[in-house]
Amino acid sequence: MKATGRTDKGRKRSNNQDSIYIGEGSIGPLPNLFIVADGMGGHAAGDFASRYAISVVLDFVRGSTVRNPISLLKRAMIFANSEVYREAEKDPDKYGMGTTMVACVVDGSELYVANVGDSRLYLIRDEITQITMDHSLVEELIRNGQLERNRGRNHPEKNLITKAMGSKDEVMPDFFEISLEEGDKVLLCSDGLSNMVEDDELRDIVREAGSPEEAVDSLIDRANYYGGNDNISAILISF
Repeated sequence: MKATGRTDKGRKRSNNQDSIYIGEGSIGPLPNLFIVADGMGGHAAGDFASRYAISVVLDFVRGSTVRNPISLLKRAMIFANSEVYREAEKDPDKYGMGTTMVACVVDGSELYVANVGDSRLYLIRDEITQITMDHSLVEELIRNGQLERNRGRNHPEKNLITKAMGSKDEVMPDFFEISLEEGDKVLLCSDGLSNMVEDDELRDIVREAGSPEEAVDSLIDRANYYGGNDNISAILISF
């Protein structure tokens, strides 16, 4: 297994509110841990929210004895949500801040995934499959049959998310478990990538790259080429 990642502020934003974590070695009882978080709020609050949420998750995991990855991710992310919410409530400059989070753990041939918000995890084999489900208004409209998926990318309220860490005092992440195969690639990314580059193009870039580092650089370059409207983050794990 090899992992690499980058975060970039894009071409339109003055600061970067995304944060990533790449932990290929053990952390607490987990064999590894990978996280992408996309903050929201004021100029400094979103940046703080994403970094702080990741740091709280890491501290929680390091101090835990829970060995089941899903159980541990659940407890860590619920606790991080309450901590981000508490920070937002006590500091007027941070009021209303929040962050998305997508996290995964590889344990043998199993991939354990948790997410809140619209940062995504994709599985890339011959095709590309979005494993996570966006917590967004557009996704709810699609699931309810009110909007065709191919029209969702250009919807005027594309960036309106319905669930984020820190926006409410309680949050429940979604969880997924996937069996991995040799040659699989896993992509975690913020919506600054997925909103700018179509899924099939994400797949082609990853499959045609000469290395994981080249793939991540090419993904971010492509999102910037198409406008770089938001901060861009990507972590690629190869098996």
